[in-house]
Amino acid sequence: MDIRLYNTMTRLADIFTPIKKGEAGIYACGPTVYWYQHIGNLRTYIFEDVLKRMFLYNGYKVKHVINVTDVGHLTSDADVGEDKLVKALKRENLPLTAEAMLKLSDKYFDEFKRDFERLNILLPDVWSKATEHIKEMIELVKRIEKNGYTYSSGGNIYFDVSKFKDYGKLARLRLEEMQARVEADVEKKNQYDFVLWFTKSRYKQIMMWDSPWGKGWPGWHLECSAMSMKYLGEHFDIHCGGKEHIPIHHTNEIAQSEAATGKKWVNCWLHAEWLVLKEGKMAKSKGTFFKVADLIEKRYNPLAYRYLCLTAHYRTPLSFSWEAITAAQKAYNRLKENVITLKKDLTSSGDGQKFDFYKEKFHKAINNDLDMPKALSQIWAVLKDDTLGNKEKFELLVDFDRVFGLNIEKMEDERIDLPQDIMDKIQEREKARQEKDWTRADEIRDQLAKEGIILKDTPEGVKWEKK
Repeated sequence: MDIRLYNTMTRLADIFTPIKKGEAGIYACGPTVYWYQHIGNLRTYIFEDVLKRMFLYNGYKVKHVINVTDVGHLTSDADVGEDKLVKALKRENLPLTAEAMLKLSDKYFDEFKRDFERLNILLPDVWSKATEHIKEMIELVKRIEKNGYTYSSGGNIYFDVSKFKDYGKLARLRLEEMQARVEADVEKKNQYDFVLWFTKSRYKQIMMWDSPWGKGWPGWHLECSAMSMKYLGEHFDIHCGGKEHIPIHHTNEIAQSEAATGKKWVNCWLHAEWLVLKEGKMAKSKGTFFKVADLIEKRYNPLAYRYLCLTAHYRTPLSFSWEAITAAQKAYNRLKENVITLKKDLTSSGDGQKFDFYKEKFHKAINNDLDMPKALSQIWAVLKDDTLGNKEKFELLVDFDRVFGLNIEKMEDERIDLPQDIMDKIQEREKARQEKDWTRADEIRDQLAKEGIILKDTPEGVKWEKK
């Protein structure tokens, strides 16, 4: 069955044709580990996880690389501003040293990986840290320089965009339109040129390396080109990221990579839309963002957020609100209740044709540019189909979950059995809560706590555990 993916470069849902039969090389722009990643960032990683799972479902061998930016990403996302890691050291009142910078980046990298675990995102085959690939970056600048695309000015090595044909082809922007994107820099021949290697900046840089152009550090765009080519080769299948990377970061990656190699770099470009609030895009710079930990604190299951992301196509904006995540939590809990019920009686109908019918519909949906809303609808269609036995329903849901990543097979009733008199007290407390008799509800909770029963009020109802 063909796989179609919307390629930002062609603006078409192209049939995926792998460079190597049965294999897919995927590079995803990773985090700058100067702070927590918000759930808007994580929507993109959920999309990329679904993409990877779709290829695995289709029998592909996948090589998945995610970079980790721990130096060189400036606050402007371009060539001016303070390094985000240096700014983070100041924010947290830490010493301005390389050791402290690496320690800080490891802290937020660990938090990022913890979010992957909470959201059931498959780990990449390669985590690629920028600070561990300086040699590859220097070699790439040498190749670009040798091919005549660079110039030195003010101590920095710039990429001369005017010498690269079709610059801006990904974003489909003309150079005069790009002029307004960047802050004026007197050292540039053209304002849309960009730095490959810094040796000087108006801002302090802590981590620096020896190079043919002087002691310095890499430009942010250079990092992704060097690391992706190290692990996936000079021509690979798919490059992913958020749509904000299209006009600058990914545009510059293409220019420097193809200037170095003289050939096409990436076959297919995939970009995720934003998670939005009423105020607009979720962003750390504006302070308008929520972390996975914030959802957990409010007693939402992180997989409910994953479910919410599956309800919208990755190329459409997804509105986040507490009402939306509450609805997703309820839907996730309803799915869980259905799965638990199925597992209690896995009888078979023996209807193989219906089984194949739903599996094909699901397969077509995921292969059609990751149409996850349509794929998700197959879960509920299966559960409502009385011609299917519980065994077939459960097997279909587990099969679908190879892509959904909702941990369906592991869904269990987490509550322990309690004596009837304890259950009566819990029900009495629930009634008191409904009648807003908080004093009585607290009294019952405290009584049960003395008996070793701890109650937890969650969005899906009260739960309990023994001390």
